[in-house]
Amino acid sequence: MARQTWLTGITPSGTPHLGNYVGAIRPAIEASRSDDRDGYYFLADYHALIKRRDPEGLRRSRLEIAAAWLALGLDTERATFYRQSDIPEIPELTWMLTCSTAKGLMNRAHAYKALVQANLDGGDVDADEGAPLEPDRGITMGLFSYPILMSADILMFRATHVPVGRDQIQHVEMARDIAQRFNHHYGEHLVLPEFVVDEDAAVLAGLDGRKMSKSYGNTIPLFETSKKLRKSIMKIVTNSLEPGEPKDPDTSTLFEIHRAFASADESAAYRQAFLDGIAWGDAKQQLFELVDGQLAEPRERYEELMAHPERVEKVLVAGAERAREASRPLLDELRSAVGIA
Repeated sequence: MARQTWLTGITPSGTPHLGNYVGAIRPAIEASRSDDRDGYYFLADYHALIKRRDPEGLRRSRLEIAAAWLALGLDTERATFYRQSDIPEIPELTWMLTCSTAKGLMNRAHAYKALVQANLDGGDVDADEGAPLEPDRGITMGLFSYPILMSADILMFRATHVPVGRDQIQHVEMARDIAQRFNHHYGEHLVLPEFVVDEDAAVLAGLDGRKMSKSYGNTIPLFETSKKLRKSIMKIVTNSLEPGEPKDPDTSTLFEIHRAFASADESAAYRQAFLDGIAWGDAKQQLFELVDGQLAEPRERYEELMAHPERVEKVLVAGAERAREASRPLLDELRSAVGIA
């Protein structure tokens, strides 16, 4: 069987939280230790520009996320870890792909369609004409065409497999469509990727019971201090059942988070405690002790890396050089194919 290449992008959109860790970071890091595939992991900082307008915040987020992945054990001897913006071949490939990508394909992108619909649903009309205001109001070309940049990220390294959530399957399907069209015009140069959905990936609820998300403001930061972690866990919303009253573990945010960190035996014991009527305060304390125990060593490594950003920079620079060993030859090949070598 041909060797596989797996690629994962990480958008620097803020401080990583527990949901990021169990849903994406932990399984990706485990995969980075595989001997039967090549792995590319990158900070998608060009993508972050679509929504971020705070340069200092973006710089901070890039450092925090890179330090988090390293502290949690990403094997950079086996996997290639780099910043998107350190690979100049990616924006050049993006333009090549843009010139052969149908606008109609971009019109069907979920994010773009959702914003257009939001504008139409807003009900604002032109005072003189009585017609709806511009459907594309507030939509930048970065947001409209970001699937092409994402395709370049994937196609540049001949990725065969791209792990995604169900809401991101379209991105990989678009990359396939874009690659097929390019290959039709210029020959078989680009590899068509496949999406991989981990059906077992955990999706954690946040402090208020909704999906843990920065947009909801209900996250538990991954590397906050032990004291702050305990305070966050104590804020998790529970019901009014008293100590001694049986509690349903399958509807509890506490149990959901606990299960994501616990062994099978630990989870079974915690479930039984719920059925036996554990007090909410005791349940939260047990959850805190479990999570804090597992994050103590990575937190220490993270704090050390944040105190010495030059160590993170060294890893990313080395990763970019490794990545360009693959991107430069392909870009030369594609330049020749389109006639601008």
